[in-house]
Amino acid sequence: MKTQNLDTSTEIIQHEYKGTSAESVQHHYDEGNEFYRLWLDDTMTYTCALWEEGEMYDALKTAQIRKLDFHIKQAKAKGARRVLDIGCGWGALLRRLVEVHDVEKAVGLTLSKAQAEWVKSLKNPQIEVYLENWSDHCPENPYDAILGVGILEHVARLELSETEKVKAYRHFFLRCHELLQPGGWMSLQTGVYGNMRREDFSQFIATEIFPESDYPRLADLAKASEQLFEIVAIRNDPEHYERTCKAWLSKLKTNRAAAVNLIGEEAVVRYEKYLNFCIIGFHIRTINLVRIAMRRIDNPRKAVSTSQEE
Repeated sequence: MKTQNLDTSTEIIQHEYKGTSAESVQHHYDEGNEFYRLWLDDTMTYTCALWEEGEMYDALKTAQIRKLDFHIKQAKAKGARRVLDIGCGWGALLRRLVEVHDVEKAVGLTLSKAQAEWVKSLKNPQIEVYLENWSDHCPENPYDAILGVGILEHVARLELSETEKVKAYRHFFLRCHELLQPGGWMSLQTGVYGNMRREDFSQFIATEIFPESDYPRLADLAKASEQLFEIVAIRNDPEHYERTCKAWLSKLKTNRAAAVNLIGEEAVVRYEKYLNFCIIGFHIRTINLVRIAMRRIDNPRKAVSTSQEE
């Protein structure tokens, strides 16, 4: 992959807003692939599923595949030549793109060494994975579609001011605008602040689970994407994440002894506490879960950074 400046009218702000560091990502996601296999579904999908009414927890894999297909359809990625998955995890979306939806080349980005090794072990010539920050990714040509399921939680940090967070999200959307073909679509999924203030954010989550991360606010995403992307559709599914976390916790409890053997009692207790926190948060709507379809604005009137606008 060669580095080049893609031909767009956007301007990129300084790389001070590159999101969660590789060290913090690896703190969580490199706990061990075998550990995650104990309580995720067979696709190794670690984001909120898309459930149908009445489905039981044992339908987790079906609900996860439904979610993958939803985002692929929403980004209009079916049959595309090249698709980018930002924060690709263990490659479930990448595999679905090339194995089911006729995508010629699926490219994934992750900062987790364990996840990158897992994807590489698939040995699929249609899949590429890079241990790389989205801010630094410079392909030879733009992509036909972009997927970002769970990446926005890792773009800004809890300690940043509201203004700084909007700048961080602006940097993300500017990069995506550069990385996407004219007329391209992007599908995003993220937890967002609901009926909660930043001051109420759990310090346990912020320090022991996802350091250097934070949920965005919908208003901040709308402001940061102005004149770069048109927000075409939003759906809010907090109850889907509540159900997903309950399914994960149920599987973790079933396989608890094996989990303790892999990562120790203290770490397992930490994950149980984290999943319970999430179940409560999504149940009482202090956190929401949104899925957003965005279309690239090909001729932005004024695609400059927020810092330059102020």
